[in-house]
Amino acid sequence: MLASLAVPRFARLPRPRYGPAPLPGRSRAGGSGDELADIFDEVDEEIRGEGRRRLVRRGAAAAAALAMLLLVAVGGWQLWRWRQLQASRAVAGQFLAAMQQADATTPGAREADRTAAAASFAEIARSAPEGYRVLARLREAGLRAAGGDNAAARALWDQVAADAGASALLRDYASLLWVENQVDDGDPAALQARLAPLLAPESAWRPLAEEAQALVQLRSGQDQPGRATLRRLAGDIGAPNGVRQRATVVLQSLGEPAPPGAPRQGAPSGPDGRLPDAGE
Repeated sequence: MLASLAVPRFARLPRPRYGPAPLPGRSRAGGSGDELADIFDEVDEEIRGEGRRRLVRRGAAAAAALAMLLLVAVGGWQLWRWRQLQASRAVAGQFLAAMQQADATTPGAREADRTAAAASFAEIARSAPEGYRVLARLREAGLRAAGGDNAAARALWDQVAADAGASALLRDYASLLWVENQVDDGDPAALQARLAPLLAPESAWRPLAEEAQALVQLRSGQDQPGRATLRRLAGDIGAPNGVRQRATVVLQSLGEPAPPGAPRQGAPSGPDGRLPDAGE
């Protein structure tokens, strides 16, 4: 009897579905999801492809701009080099003309040529590049000294000696010329101080500096040190032959015989313009 009173079971109703009806031949459950996934994949691939194309276009534009910049830089550098070469050639021509003026020995016109050449070198020193500027100052100083204007010459040598852009060799040479110009009347202490760096063993001007030092010592009453320096120079086969010969002449003028190894006085010059040694 209880079994007859049991509540009858009803069939489960289907769950409502929304959206368009499925296409014929494809179930709603499997088909639409795959289609949406394919659409999203295609859209995503298209977006990524467009990004790559945009990146390539940007890279190509940057590469073209860089190439153009390099071309402009190379062209500018080549133009600068060409202008430097033209300027250097022009200065070289001016320097050669000034040297020809300085070397002119026409009777009655030598002083005028020297003055004109000094003015030409002064003009070159005002506008030329570093190398020519230093050489022009040295040549002008020599001309000023030859013309008796020692103050102007010493000022020019001082400029070269203090020029940080000049080579150390030329700076030391200017100091040596400054000393030699006033060996006979300059302050001995100032001259010795100026010579001190040139007396170093590695100095290219050491023999000439020692010669100037000996002359300053003799003038200032330091007879023995001066004579000792001259003896050493006269017998130094590593010193220029002109320096050795002058040292021998000074020693002989002081009543000393020529030291051993000194060059013979009046000996003919060798093929290189130097006097041969005593043993040659």
